[in-house]
Amino acid sequence: MYKINDKITTFLPWDSIEPEAQQQIKNTAEVPCLFHHVAVMPDCHFGKGATVGTVLATRKAVIPAAVGVDIGCGMIAVKTDIKKEEVKNLEEIRKGIERRIPMSAGKFNKTIQLSAQKRIEELEKMANNEDLDKKFGTNNWREQIGTLGGGNHFIELCIDENDDVWATLHSGSRGIGNKIGMYYIKIATKLMEKYHIKLPDPDLSYLPEDTPEFDEYIHYLHWAQKFALLNREEMMDRFLEELKYSVREFKELERINSHHNFTQIENHFGHNVWITRKGAVKADTMDRGMIPGSMGTKSYIISGLGNKMSFNSSPHGAGRRMSRTKARQEFKIEDLDKAMEGIEFRRSDVLIDEIPGAYKNIDEVMENAKELVKIDHTLKQILNCKGD
Repeated sequence: MYKINDKITTFLPWDSIEPEAQQQIKNTAEVPCLFHHVAVMPDCHFGKGATVGTVLATRKAVIPAAVGVDIGCGMIAVKTDIKKEEVKNLEEIRKGIERRIPMSAGKFNKTIQLSAQKRIEELEKMANNEDLDKKFGTNNWREQIGTLGGGNHFIELCIDENDDVWATLHSGSRGIGNKIGMYYIKIATKLMEKYHIKLPDPDLSYLPEDTPEFDEYIHYLHWAQKFALLNREEMMDRFLEELKYSVREFKELERINSHHNFTQIENHFGHNVWITRKGAVKADTMDRGMIPGSMGTKSYIISGLGNKMSFNSSPHGAGRRMSRTKARQEFKIEDLDKAMEGIEFRRSDVLIDEIPGAYKNIDEVMENAKELVKIDHTLKQILNCKGD
């Protein structure tokens, strides 16, 4: 842990953070509604408004851009009683997963399965049957339940140190969550202009508690977080069905489902405050979570240690070390082949910007996270599914 000043605490050396991200952290520390300090996670990198890998506490206000636009994005991991030697025909399993779960941004379900319908009904009830597509200008959100998306979202079959098989998945609230996030970032910016509140970065605009805009945002934020949670559950159920079809019937030994882009009220340093984790996992004492590496590297099942200076948080993954544009300039498909040797995946030029070399070293991230989490299992993927 490194206490940079009274307002900034980092869990990686300050000089290892890129200058643009350093400035974002300094800007975040100057927001008027900030409580106590900003906690910077070991996987921190430049983002919109606040860095990805930021945990901050705010009093009577929430910063929409600090939550991010993939509201509720997170991980789900299921431990099975299948053993490594039982898993064969990985290419067929991958193709089966890709048939069951639509991949890539803009890819939706052509038909809505019964399991998805039950989850849709839960979300409709939570939204009081309001037409959210009309309000936020999206495609049909109902058809997005059970779909992966693109970018760094993934589905993986992994093996732990005991040769036990885990099913893991990373995704969030899809197009509807993105639209909700962008909608309220703009509203917060207009509100700061209305109240003549000067900020170091307009993307750090916040919604004060005593405004109708705040109440609206929290309502739709909670809805999007629920969408993300149910979306992961739906995809995982389909993933497990493919394993039952391709391998055998099995027992589900453990299921972990946690957000890493969200906000909620928690008590810290004797006060009830809004804790916003942008690219960070809640890691209170014995909280369970998963910290994934990139598509060709290790991932970790963890238990939280409840570090108070992190606001009981941990990193959420490896974190990018270069932009997608730079990654495409630096790497070629042959580099991806080498990085993914021994792993079943869909070979495609569109995945070059997701190559492990574009991300931070997950082992360094976990070394810096020793005060935050305890590693329970180390996972290595044998199969990876990604969208465009």
